[in-house]
Formats: sequence, structure tokens, C-alpha cells
Amino acid sequence: MEDPRPPSRFRASPDIVDRRIDEEVVLVHLTTNRIYVLNRTAARLWDLLCAGHERDEILRLMLQEFDVTEAHLTNEIEDLLISMTRDQLITPYETS
Repeated sequence: MEDPRPPSRFRASPDIVDRRIDEEVVLVHLTTNRIYVLNRTAARLWDLLCAGHERDEILRLMLQEFDVTEAHLTNEIEDLLISMTRDQLITPYETS
């Protein structure tokens, strides 16, 4: 049976190279040769994911940094995580 809880931690795919340019982050997927440009909000999410923060902690930190409602930010984070996972930019993992 599949675990109904969404993953709480993610890591960057080893096939991704990233580079910060001002407030954006550019990602290059080395396997697909696709290029992604993350805006300020998505770039901050990327930074926090790469630093090993859990989903709830990312939400808390970003709420302190961005002038947005918790509901709106929660939806944005979920959409980004789904998109990044689908495009194989990140992979979920759990710590033991």
C-alpha cells in the first residue's frame, strides 16, 4: 500500500547543475538538456531544499521572508514541488 503522506524532504537530482543570477536560479538538466529559470520565490525554495530543510520548515522560513498568506504560499510550494519532481529536478527522500 502506498504511503498517503507527502514526502517532507527533497534533494536536487544529481543530473542538475544550478547557477544563481541575481534573484533567479538557472537549472540545467544534464540528461534532458532542458533549462529552467526559477524566479525569486522558486529560487528561495530551491536554496532551502538544497540546504536540506523539511517542507514545514521551508514554509515557515518563506512566510517570514515573503508578504503572502500561508494558504497561498502552501499552494505555491506544493505546485513547485510537484512540477520539480515531475521534471526530475528533485527527488523525495526521508531520513531514518
